[in-house]
Amino acid sequence: MTTKINITVLIVLALASAARAVQVQDLVRIKGSEKNTLVGMGLVVGLNGTGDGGKFLPAMRPLASVIQKLIDPNVVASELKDAKNVALVTLTATLPSSGVREGDRVDVRVAAVGPAKSLQGGQLFLIPMTGPVPNSPVYAFAEGPVTVEDPAVPTVGVVKDGAQLTRDVMARYMDANGRLTLVINNAFAGWPMSNNLAALINGIMAPDGPNIAKAIDQKNVVIDVPQSDRSDPAAFISQILQSYVDPALVANGAKVVINEKTGSIVISGDVQMSPVLISYEGLTITTLNPPVPPTAANPQLQTKHFIALDPDNRGGARLADLLNAFNQLKVKAADRIAIIKEIHKSGKLYAQLVME
Repeated sequence: MTTKINITVLIVLALASAARAVQVQDLVRIKGSEKNTLVGMGLVVGLNGTGDGGKFLPAMRPLASVIQKLIDPNVVASELKDAKNVALVTLTATLPSSGVREGDRVDVRVAAVGPAKSLQGGQLFLIPMTGPVPNSPVYAFAEGPVTVEDPAVPTVGVVKDGAQLTRDVMARYMDANGRLTLVINNAFAGWPMSNNLAALINGIMAPDGPNIAKAIDQKNVVIDVPQSDRSDPAAFISQILQSYVDPALVANGAKVVINEKTGSIVISGDVQMSPVLISYEGLTITTLNPPVPPTAANPQLQTKHFIALDPDNRGGARLADLLNAFNQLKVKAADRIAIIKEIHKSGKLYAQLVME
């Protein structure tokens, strides 16, 4: 079975010497200011016959419990065998990294766990939401109309601003010892980057020493906040995050990111390849010059069939040159990806390959 890819997007990213500087806040996050998730399980009611059905007891038992508390203490789940307008759902809500205060509202994602056919038109019944760990307290209550965003997946939806916080969830920026930790984004993490970042901070915030920033590994830079700034660190933290970094210090090796679903290929850095020969639908792409002559095993190899990527015999070629050749030959996205994966597998691609 062949998967047809209609659109191939090729994005080539390179950090040129003339590129504009980037701010530290675009490269890192502060430890303690991560996003948090609330969870829960509840009932979506008011469905037009597309719910779980009365035989699905995991939905009928909580429905019976609600009815017992609010209307009729004698009702039992078996009496709800004809109910088709209720669905049992999971609930998740993501709290922003900046924190939330009591009364704030966030979206709630809902997903059916039983045989429900669709959540369209349903209403999430009021339900508490807790943290993801056992015995977590209630942080919010959720309710509201469910919107199905993808008609192809009608059992998943969202309740816009459906959860209202009942307590504060504050971000913590410093530990008990007054230390601030900058966590470098995965795309830039590496010893050169962490070392350069620590040096930059020391040069700006402690030019006369002693150093206050130290790279403890490839992703983390720990900063000792001066005693005078610990009670009110806003200005100190802002100055660090708004500092500019030379793009040349950000580059952390060549990387190729491939998204097999969309067919996109993203290159960062000047990705080099060893000498290689690739055959594709009667044509041959090579970094060898002159090209390999025909052999008894491959009598069809003719010079006119070759596209040379390294005409000056530099000993290899850039991946960008190969992608340009793919464009000339109109190579399909799936084939481009397969070829690049094989080159990397053979050890002839000098870059980190990331598959998404």
